Amino acid sequence: MSRIGLVGWLLAQTGGAETVADATMSAAPEASSALGWIALAVLVGVIVVPFAVGQFLERLLRLKDVGFRIGVVLFTLTIGLGPFVTNYARTGSFTQGVLKFGIDLAGGTNLVYLADVEQARRLGKRVDAETMDRMVAAVRNRVAPTGTEEVTVRKVGDDRIEVIVPGADQEKTERVKRQIVNLGSLEFSIVVNSRRHPELYAKGQEQLSRPEEKEIRIGNVVRARWVPVAFDRETKRPKITSLDRGELIRPATVEGQPGYEILVLHEPDPKKRITGDYLVNAREEFDQSGPVVGFTFNLQGGNLFQNLTFEYQPEPGDPFGTKLAIVLSGAVHSAPRIEDPISTHGVIRGSFTQHEIQELVNVLNAGALEIPLIETPASEATVSPLLGLDVREKGITAMWVAAVSVFLVTVAYYWLPGLIADFCLILNVVLLTGIMSLIDATFTLPGLAGFVLSIGMAVDANVLIFERMREELAKGASLRMSIQNGFSKALSTIVDSNLTTLITAVVLYVIGTDAVKGFAVTLFIGIVVSMYTAVYVGRLIFDILERKRWLKSLKMGSVFGVTHIDFLGKTTVMVGLSLLLIALGLGGIFYRGADNLDIDFSGGVMVAFEFEGQQPPIDEVRTLLADRLGKNISVEELSVGAAEGGGSERLIRLRTTDERVDYVSQQINEVFAATPYKLVRQAVEIGPVTAVATEAAASAGGESNGEAAGEANGGHQATVTLTQPMFAVSLKEALANALQSVSEQRYGTGAELLTVSTTDVAANEKGRRFLVEARSEVAAADLQAALETLKARLEDEPFFAEKNTFATSVGKEMRVTAILAIVISMGAIVLYLWFRFHGVTFGLAACVALVHDVCITLGMVAIGSFLADTPIGAALMLTDFKINLPMIAAFLTIVGYSLNDTIVVFDRIREVRGKNPRLTAQMVNLSVNQTLSRTLLTSVTTLVVVVVLYVIGGEGLHGFAYCLFVGIVVGTYSSIYIASPVLVWLMNRHQPKPAAT
Repeated sequence: MSRIGLVGWLLAQTGGAETVADATMSAAPEASSALGWIALAVLVGVIVVPFAVGQFLERLLRLKDVGFRIGVVLFTLTIGLGPFVTNYARTGSFTQGVLKFGIDLAGGTNLVYLADVEQARRLGKRVDAETMDRMVAAVRNRVAPTGTEEVTVRKVGDDRIEVIVPGADQEKTERVKRQIVNLGSLEFSIVVNSRRHPELYAKGQEQLSRPEEKEIRIGNVVRARWVPVAFDRETKRPKITSLDRGELIRPATVEGQPGYEILVLHEPDPKKRITGDYLVNAREEFDQSGPVVGFTFNLQGGNLFQNLTFEYQPEPGDPFGTKLAIVLSGAVHSAPRIEDPISTHGVIRGSFTQHEIQELVNVLNAGALEIPLIETPASEATVSPLLGLDVREKGITAMWVAAVSVFLVTVAYYWLPGLIADFCLILNVVLLTGIMSLIDATFTLPGLAGFVLSIGMAVDANVLIFERMREELAKGASLRMSIQNGFSKALSTIVDSNLTTLITAVVLYVIGTDAVKGFAVTLFIGIVVSMYTAVYVGRLIFDILERKRWLKSLKMGSVFGVTHIDFLGKTTVMVGLSLLLIALGLGGIFYRGADNLDIDFSGGVMVAFEFEGQQPPIDEVRTLLADRLGKNISVEELSVGAAEGGGSERLIRLRTTDERVDYVSQQINEVFAATPYKLVRQAVEIGPVTAVATEAAASAGGESNGEAAGEANGGHQATVTLTQPMFAVSLKEALANALQSVSEQRYGTGAELLTVSTTDVAANEKGRRFLVEARSEVAAADLQAALETLKARLEDEPFFAEKNTFATSVGKEMRVTAILAIVISMGAIVLYLWFRFHGVTFGLAACVALVHDVCITLGMVAIGSFLADTPIGAALMLTDFKINLPMIAAFLTIVGYSLNDTIVVFDRIREVRGKNPRLTAQMVNLSVNQTLSRTLLTSVTTLVVVVVLYVIGGEGLHGFAYCLFVGIVVGTYSSIYIASPVLVWLMNRHQPKPAAT
């Protein structure tokens, strides 16, 4: 790979300044030695010790060929326990801080950013809905690149982006802030030097003492520009403080601090500029200097880069060469010397910390922001957990009960093999949580429930193995042979059923939305771990127990025995029942329309308010509002700190799908008017309207006031003092509406003509003071009238700190992408089963069953909602279910479960059919009867989890568990009564019917 010569690093540790010479930074020998010994100790502890212990146990047990296998198990156990042990060594707690929880469980930090409208106008960009949608997508890709972070990003109003970061970790929040506002622009520019650019160099020398001049023109064309040097956040110093001879660097004020600027070439032709637009991907790499950012250009960018670096490669006799400035978000981060031509691949070196490298990679891969965001958040608040304390405790209790139930059911039915299966499940939990911690995944309440559900589904592989063992024992095989055949014969089915689900997980991750990606990662890890624990670890335990004669027989419970049910004889009735349910359910879905969707998918309005005096618990607020506005709401508690001006305040924010802002505000007022809790009211004090003098007028020594002077000198201003906290952006909107009402013809919305900012409040004053500035287009009388109108409105009703619309957190494009991912995954499943079963019919039949299961489950959501207010609904604990993100996770789980169940039946059909060209009903009935015990056992075990979550899991898991319950029942049913008959029909549709006798 072509390379850029190593740039000198910022020598802050030794007190030196960075120079772009051939010298490289060398770490202190003591530090390098210490790091080397630590790395060696970790390597020995993680890899060597487990296998050494495995060999020791092999000799202790006097068994051959088990030492390495034991070592593998201990090695994986070390990986799983690693994050917990490391956290204990660092904090004294095994679990606190290891698992990261979502907003619903732990709350988080709520950030609202405003688009920089003025800067956008200068760039020739429009701040419209389409642009903001693209901005939301770019910000989401930056702060949640893997999809496992559970960060919420959505549009608020017309020019704002809201980001909710789970947890309240200040370091993480600051990191996210930097990722959000970082423009993400990447550009490579040649540093001007005296040897290659004598004319520009001479003009640059003239500007060394004129820092206000930022460009050098030849004629009317800008040919060079001064670019600031980025600061190192750790050392608080510029990353470059001097250059070799032949380049120009001058002191300058950068970000309000003393810094430097470097003179670089400016390519006048935009088509020849080498920017991040040509970037294919960026990634973290390592070379002799340590961690670097590797990048790859597309073919066009590679050609431009090659031409540029070829032109400026070192000339004979030139000891200094030419520097290439790497400009990120408008600042030079490093300026390495070009050593040879570079094409599509290269690296960016500089004094980056590990966090900075990861941030830079995420930002570059997400792309540059189309328009800049104002760096200081318009509002920043700590958000309470979205689920009430009671709901969270119910959900967590339900998960504990469900997990214990699975363990007990397994032991009660399979006895000693059940104990082995439970040990494998415990190892499964350790590995899965450890790996999820290593990849920094975030758990929501439905995510944790899905995790518990995976425990129930992980029993499936054990059930397949144990049932095969039972069959072998029934045939008269020895214990050793039964164990061996049980694992070997079940392996094919386990691989087929899990590999098809893995295909789904991979496709969902590559193509799917953020929420889908998080599910796909968990699904992928869970399946791989469960296969490993059941097949590898389980086999090892059985082998040791049998070879040491500690296991002399296999006794297992039996409920179903041998059955001879004619399943296909009932095909007509069952297919008719399925079609009826699908028709009724989908009819209900279409009838409900938008009422099917929860806040996650519909968007709506949000209103923030505050109480005076007695403060109600957040759970009581949620209950009171739900009784009036319905359960399709979200209630958040915001703790707004000093960043918003004044002390910390407690605000309540309601989100609802109802789009009538005034109606929602009225309902809030009426709800709490009948309670002891009183909503605060605003008191407003307005200062006099005065003219804003321009610098030109001030320098002339003239004074002016009044409307005419305001128009001539740039506008008017006034102070507004409020007794209650209010966001500056909310006050600006309210004032703009008031301005529109007093003179709609002249000012339109008025928002672009106003600026509102906080000012200092005297220590003896209560409230918050704002400075309102209006541009010259606004007459003083109109501004005064708008302020009076605003005062009347604010004091006439309860104070609402914020009234605004918010966009869905799952946009239309993301929904289409999720559906596309599922369709593509189905196609991939058909191809795999085509290859595995030597025929496309198996894959098509499996996909028919998938579509059947999803359609019925989706329809049952509507049917359950219709029955919610009936005696049947009350008996079944039905509610007005809405489709939300947890339900989407449930649907995806159903896809995996149904697919797994169907493949198990198909695998047995293939075995029974052998090489027979026809597939008969008798073959299918025999296969289904042989696998019936496994099918029902897996379903019962999984349903134990789901029923517990549904009954005692509370509101947070109710809809999630309902969908899973329906999906598991339907998935079990469809593998027998839908997939199998469809398979028979597809395989025999071209076969001649047997002649009548």
